[in-house]
Amino acid sequence: MSLARPPEEARTAAHERGGRRADDPAPGILFFVVGASGVGKDTLMARSRALLDGGRYLFARRTITRPVDSGGEDHRAVALDAFLAARDRHAFLLDWQAHGLHYGLPRELLGELAHGRHVVANGSRQAVGALLAAVPRAVVVEVTAGAETVRARLQARGREGGADIAQRLARQVAPYPDGAEVVRVSNDGTPEEGVVAFVRCIEAVVGRLPGGGGLG
Repeated sequence: MSLARPPEEARTAAHERGGRRADDPAPGILFFVVGASGVGKDTLMARSRALLDGGRYLFARRTITRPVDSGGEDHRAVALDAFLAARDRHAFLLDWQAHGLHYGLPRELLGELAHGRHVVANGSRQAVGALLAAVPRAVVVEVTAGAETVRARLQARGREGGADIAQRLARQVAPYPDGAEVVRVSNDGTPEEGVVAFVRCIEAVVGRLPGGGGLG
């Protein structure tokens, strides 16, 4: 004889299997924020947290194989062996490698999406294809900036020399996979202008959902 699952647990499990009950809220959207180095996506994400309703939106905390005091975003820092062990336990909804590091988004985000909450996650263009297969609905938010703006930001950061910056600016990127829904945010102006554009872009997508995309 098996025991019935509590209603909330059963509802989340049903979503993870790809099924929905008639009284369930529509799944939330995972906003996957991508952009080349220097376009300012980390700044936009950090400053937009206070402007997006905390009950309706969740900013994902990534697991990364770099020290917690290395600067940048708030992340869960782990050693490589711990990351690989977590991946083997299927602890990640999505994981990828970039710049010699491993990145992972926690599987618990599926439960948040299943309950109609929208998730904003710092992502990577190379992981978009896997993302589309992992969640009910994903929207890629591509942050862009002009070449001269990016050049000035990279020079001000001081991590790369002129030749490396020129090579980065000349780099060609592969097209997004078929079926990817992509919206773009231009970040050529001030950080304040960029944040307003970023928040408006996300809220515009949510506003097109039936009922305005609320949690119900």
